[in-house]
Amino acid sequence: MPVTKPERIFDRDSDWNALVSFVEYAEPEPTLGVISGRRRQGKTYLLTALAESMGGFYFQADESTETEALRMFGAALARFTNAPAPIMFSGWDDALTHFFSLAADRPIPLIIDEFPLLMKASPALPSIVQRHLDTYWHVSRERCFARVLLCGSAMSVMGGLLSGQAPLRGRAGLELVVKPLRYRSAAAFWGADDPTLAALLHAVVGGTPAYRRQFVRNDTPDGSGDFDDWVRRTVLNPQTPLFREARYLLAEEMGARDSGLYHSVLGAIAAGNSTNGGIAAYVGRKSAEIAHPLNVLEDCQLIVKDHDALKSGKPVYRIAEPLITFYQAVMRPQWAALELGEAERVWRGSRPRFLSQVVGPDFEQTCRDWAILADDAFDEPPGEVGSTLVVDHAKRENNKIQLDVVAVSPSLLGEKRRVLSIGEVKWDRVMGLGHLERLRRAREVLAAQGHRVEEAKLACYSGAGFDADLAAAARRDDRVLLVDLPTLYG
Repeated sequence: MPVTKPERIFDRDSDWNALVSFVEYAEPEPTLGVISGRRRQGKTYLLTALAESMGGFYFQADESTETEALRMFGAALARFTNAPAPIMFSGWDDALTHFFSLAADRPIPLIIDEFPLLMKASPALPSIVQRHLDTYWHVSRERCFARVLLCGSAMSVMGGLLSGQAPLRGRAGLELVVKPLRYRSAAAFWGADDPTLAALLHAVVGGTPAYRRQFVRNDTPDGSGDFDDWVRRTVLNPQTPLFREARYLLAEEMGARDSGLYHSVLGAIAAGNSTNGGIAAYVGRKSAEIAHPLNVLEDCQLIVKDHDALKSGKPVYRIAEPLITFYQAVMRPQWAALELGEAERVWRGSRPRFLSQVVGPDFEQTCRDWAILADDAFDEPPGEVGSTLVVDHAKRENNKIQLDVVAVSPSLLGEKRRVLSIGEVKWDRVMGLGHLERLRRAREVLAAQGHRVEEAKLACYSGAGFDADLAAAARRDDRVLLVDLPTLYG
């Protein structure tokens, strides 16, 4: 009989099914799963529900010495087994022997949450786990149904558990990254039936579930007309946890030491400087000096490195967490005033910047997210969706055409990829024939450069809609695609 996901867990069907399938593996040998994801995504929520539903053991580590951690681990095991007193261990080797023995008769989840905190006090712990797994697999003939799940929010540490020459590389039967809710699920989670409100909310809080429940105590905007008031009373209110959350996100990552430099790098990206050189110039450092901060931020999944959809070249960076973009563009420049409770004045002066630097880029990414799964919109399912910059050398001025959404066919050996669609995105501008003509010109230039773009659909994405002439042109030409907010959120 399938293990039903508890009603209190919103969405996450795929994650839940993967966890249940991992635990239900029938062979009498231990298996290892590694669960990671940025903070506030609901990993603990998932894992505690899994332990409750399948009769498993759950232990959450915290900052402590090795001796204290072993003491707390022994106390948790005693509670789980109804032992009369806490179990005392001489070391982690002894503790894991007992830990694995809990599943001698049936598959059960054995969960250690915030595993990087244990590693901090006991660096050899991954090697000890490896030794126990290998002993059961290659030496011992004992039956063991241990379904060991190691979880953590420190992305750089968790990513290193299974990479390179790490002791646990090749040992995991499950590697699950719990990601933010996709934009449609986020809208449903916030109860945002109005697509405009859903897009504005996503630009601030993204798809992080905890920001609705714990951080604003389920205070949601009462329609798009309440959005500005909601920002002032929650995000810009120094009395709410959400107010300082963006600052804490970076501070919590173990690899981020020089917080000033890291915040400056994020500020540069939020201001529209997306290349290594542009970021370096903005923060006043040499390009080589920001390589490490960029790598750390990428390992922590606070930024994403995108590559041009049509040509190789220098990568561009974008912030992965919308709340950080909001903080850098709106809050950080006016932090002192906000701490004094001047949310009204700050928001009044910052709202235009919010629309251009926060909502605009987030809406572009939402359009790309829509396109990658919009199989019916194109001639075939896209293999990749990105952006590119087209330079029209026939013109001396205004010769650059930014294509925000470029859908290309899957990459097949020996074949040049087809460009399925090229598109432009405008959040707060009604799009017209001028935008369509620019896309037609971009298609001509790309064709002259040798790209397979002749049959590409020309897509206009707008948060404000389309004028009558453009709508009429789309009705006449099935190679013209118009995507508005109801389409994105439909």
